[in-house]
Amino acid sequence: MTVLQATGDIRKVSLWLGHAGLATTQMYLRADPNEKLSIVEAMIPPTLRTGKFRATDELIQLLNGK
Repeated sequence: MTVLQATGDIRKVSLWLGHAGLATTQMYLRADPNEKLSIVEAMIPPTLRTGKFRATDELIQLLNGK
């Protein structure tokens, strides 16, 4: 959106994003910001565990080529 606001040219936005045509860029520009926000907020973040990774003996042997 910043490129569009700065240039006012959807073609530059399309080129910058690497879209094959303007139709793809227009689809993204028409998306409702509130709808996009609600979709992102509905995502459940992954559960992360703290600690160190400890490889199994089998993995170490595989990595060492044995």
